[in-house]
Amino acid sequence: MSKGKILVTGGTGYIGSHTAVELQQAGYDVVIIDNLSNSNRDVIDGIERITGIRPSFVEADCTDINALRKLFEAHKGIRGIINFAASKAVGESIEKPLFYYRNNLNTLMNLLELMPENGVEGIVFSSSCTVYGEPDENPVTENSPIKEATSPYGNTKQISEEIIRDYVRSGAGIKSVILRYFNPVGAHPSAEIGELPNGVPQNLVPYLTQTAIGIRKELSVFGDDYSTPDGSCIRDFINVVDLAKAHVVAVERMLSGRSQEDVEIFNLGTGVGLSVKELIAAFERATGVKVPHKIVGRRAGDIEKVWANPERANKILGWKATATIDDTMRSAWAWQLHLHDLGK
Repeated sequence: MSKGKILVTGGTGYIGSHTAVELQQAGYDVVIIDNLSNSNRDVIDGIERITGIRPSFVEADCTDINALRKLFEAHKGIRGIINFAASKAVGESIEKPLFYYRNNLNTLMNLLELMPENGVEGIVFSSSCTVYGEPDENPVTENSPIKEATSPYGNTKQISEEIIRDYVRSGAGIKSVILRYFNPVGAHPSAEIGELPNGVPQNLVPYLTQTAIGIRKELSVFGDDYSTPDGSCIRDFINVVDLAKAHVVAVERMLSGRSQEDVEIFNLGTGVGLSVKELIAAFERATGVKVPHKIVGRRAGDIEKVWANPERANKILGWKATATIDDTMRSAWAWQLHLHDLGK
């Protein structure tokens, strides 16, 4: 018997597709909406091959409130939403701030507005460690100060969290779980789905694997003069399947009435900081494949070092990241090899 219907916005994207898999395997019916601006409809086939179930799919833009109204009309009984529909590249957001504000904030406000009238009980929001800005100390907890954002992308996450809190407080009758992720990497162990952005990758690992296989000439490491042990930026790299499973736990908590507050916030990370150079070394160690790379200047908007204290999620959600970085890098490489076999 189904546990209920969940709308996954941006569900053909990287984290959305892995979450759709975990939701279906946990017994939920999944409806995906995506405008395919940074993904491909073939992802639906990959989800079906893994789970044996084809999720419902609507190709539409969440900034179009009338398209969302049609979706809710066609798919009655949606209990919860997981919102991944957002543009997510730090560098691009500095170049196109209005696009980021329009896309990320209008999407969220449209969803929130339509929730009460369609009986949707709660929303899990895809937030980011960028809300902490350049932290005073690591690891960061959910109580660490929210610093001035270093990019429009990061600012959209801060503003989105405020919008959710204000709307829930207004008496809208909904709940929310805000998940602040650190850096998702890797791919599903089946190699049926993974990270495949359209065009030149903006994220480190797909650029790394494309370089390793020869699609890109070399990987640029942005800065080696930071005050870190090896001079490169430090991040908390979390396996995307571990991350996806946290969304299922959050949905179950929210819909079963176990939330302690109407808006709950959790950091999702491993608790371990790894530098960019260390990640490259981990990939080479795990796969035996060398990655041509060069040091270039710092990139605007990049934070020097940030990693999570995930104890709150470990204790309250009962969730913990378990994958090793070597296994995660092997999964990313298996996905790249699968794409190569498909001629992509």
